[in-house]
Amino acid sequence: MDQLLRVMNFNVSSDGIGAGQHQSLERPFGLDHPERLFAWAGATASWPMRTESGGSRGLDDYFTRDFARNIGAEIMGRNKFGPQRGPWQDHEWRGWWGQEPPFRTPVLVMTHHARPSFTLSDTTFHFVDGDPATVLERAREAAQGKDVRLGGGVTTIRQFLEADLVDTMHVAVSPVKLGPGLRLWESPDELLDRFHLEVVPSPSGVTHHLFWRR
Repeated sequence: MDQLLRVMNFNVSSDGIGAGQHQSLERPFGLDHPERLFAWAGATASWPMRTESGGSRGLDDYFTRDFARNIGAEIMGRNKFGPQRGPWQDHEWRGWWGQEPPFRTPVLVMTHHARPSFTLSDTTFHFVDGDPATVLERAREAAQGKDVRLGGGVTTIRQFLEADLVDTMHVAVSPVKLGPGLRLWESPDELLDRFHLEVVPSPSGVTHHLFWRR
């Protein structure tokens, strides 16, 4: 059975923006009120960062519940890991997620600047330099037969799309326009030469875009 590379629960605005241009420690997404993009997921019962009981069931919960299914490793860009640029100045910085990151698998962070791997709870972060195909090969080894999740951000997903390595993709489009920022697409139709697309509206207001390879 093939090990798929899957983009899951990735959030963009109606004009295709997934992050702002001015990321900082205080603004991980580089946006004012980034919850406008992902509030739909945080409201569900299966949101992996949920600390209290409750939350909604239904279509949106199906997608958050699917987040960990058959995933053996994650790939993320350095900007998803943290706001530092260039050589690592602070090895005490261990990501946005506190002592229990939601990934619970090996995570390969793409960076040109090496640093030692470390483990928080049941997530181990490895810092790797390489092109998308090389990093994906390492992630598949780490996943031990399971699928690999491509976590983002926008620039990283575009790199893997341009390398034609993505097998399936779920993008939740929120009914807000953000204007300038890091853009996943001008229109999802750009991907229809390589992917089938099913568009499923949710009562929460987001529209789930499901892509799978032709």
